[in-house]
Amino acid sequence: FDLENGPPGRGTLDPQASPGAGLVLQGTFSHGQRRESFLYRSDSDYDLSPKAMSRNSSIASDLHGEDMIVTPFAQVLASLRTVRSNLTHLQDRTGIKQGPLPSWRVPPAEDAHQKLSRETLEELDWCLDQLETLQTRHSVSEMASNKFKRMLNRELTHLSETSRSGNQVSEYISSTFLDKQHEVEIPSALAKDKEKERRKRPMSQISGVRKLTHSSSLATAGIPRFGVRTDHEGLLAKELEDTNKWGLNVFKVAEYSGNRPLTVIMYSIFQERDLMKTFRIPVNTFITYMLTLEDHYHTDVAYHNNLHAADVAQSTHVLLSTPALEAVFTDLEIMAAIFASAIHDVDHPGVSNQFLINTS
Repeated sequence: FDLENGPPGRGTLDPQASPGAGLVLQGTFSHGQRRESFLYRSDSDYDLSPKAMSRNSSIASDLHGEDMIVTPFAQVLASLRTVRSNLTHLQDRTGIKQGPLPSWRVPPAEDAHQKLSRETLEELDWCLDQLETLQTRHSVSEMASNKFKRMLNRELTHLSETSRSGNQVSEYISSTFLDKQHEVEIPSALAKDKEKERRKRPMSQISGVRKLTHSSSLATAGIPRFGVRTDHEGLLAKELEDTNKWGLNVFKVAEYSGNRPLTVIMYSIFQERDLMKTFRIPVNTFITYMLTLEDHYHTDVAYHNNLHAADVAQSTHVLLSTPALEAVFTDLEIMAAIFASAIHDVDHPGVSNQFLINTS
């Protein structure tokens, strides 16, 4: 990372900052065994600088098999937290193995091993604090976007090398969906007028929201078990047992919930993660909002409908539960990701962005 406005008087690689700052953990892995993540790879596969060589042990680990789904910044934080946790655990085990000293022995001064462990922990704490508060030249979202583009380019290159048709598919995806460098969209006068009109509108007024097409008497009648009333509660309960697994049958959920899969699945996920309690969201408000949101998905659209939104929300929930993402995101970030999954195709007209661009 390129740092700006770092704290004065101490550099992250300053060997004088702490006796433990120069600690290098040597591994038995060869340079060719480095894992395929551009976060830890230099532009040259044969970078033999001291900085690159000192990190061979960490970048050769097989414990990051699923880290391609993690943003680079979150990946660094999670890795450092894991290192700190492991070091603390090893330090505790060392103390247990040594056992208490006999009363007749004078406890020695802090030995070199304990001193090095303590200083290493202090250094890790300092690094974590810096990473959590530093200002980077590139935004975290840009870092994640660049990572995705490099991974996609690698896959497209492989696809284009496999067959002639693969090359055509690769060229189409690259030319259609990847951003063009130095491409600047100049806003038209009409767009500027619309923006001015939008800014004048009070924030409390949201355009395009339809009137409720469902009953809003949740508060008086009580909240149903799964957020909506259904005559198939037992069958719906059986299907929702797979909420935390891949392959939930969203079509069955829709059938047993009266075509309310998004509301039912979101309600189930928020209960499973205790998000309504964490963020003090009134249950009746949540259900009313989800029903309104689901009404804004077009039933005549074959794919980008409420079934798709429910499927994406549930898949995101399962994805965020994988071990690779454990302790990476806060509750707020998790809720934001699941919520974004639920609303990502609302009011979708059923055609692609490219079609709208080509026909506008």
